[in-house]
Amino acid sequence: MHETIYRHNIIDHYRNPRNFGKLKHATHSAGHANVSCGDQVQFQARVEKGRIKELAFTGDGCAVSIAATSMLSEFAKGKALSAIKKLGEEDIEKLLGIPISGARERCAMLGLETLQALEAIA
Repeated sequence: MHETIYRHNIIDHYRNPRNFGKLKHATHSAGHANVSCGDQVQFQARVEKGRIKELAFTGDGCAVSIAATSMLSEFAKGKALSAIKKLGEEDIEKLLGIPISGARERCAMLGLETLQALEAIA
């Protein structure tokens, strides 16, 4: 029963991703792609005093990739960049609510890898 609820949540985040779009006045950005399947994610953030104040992403990918990135974008707002860098696969599994299988691990982790790579825009 619980897995069904989590799967519905994943589909909802895939069809209606939160924080999707471009962010005006971004101070940080990063982009990554999963070359094996073609998924790609770009994050833009406004960071003040080491904390993510605003966050948006664009990209294209499978349901797991987009849903995990959408959920992560909600979770990351207000968090310190240093805390984001400490997140790992188990944290993404908690957000998704289901275990990540080997075939979908790279898909689920793409958003986190991208967010952890945020750099100041010159």
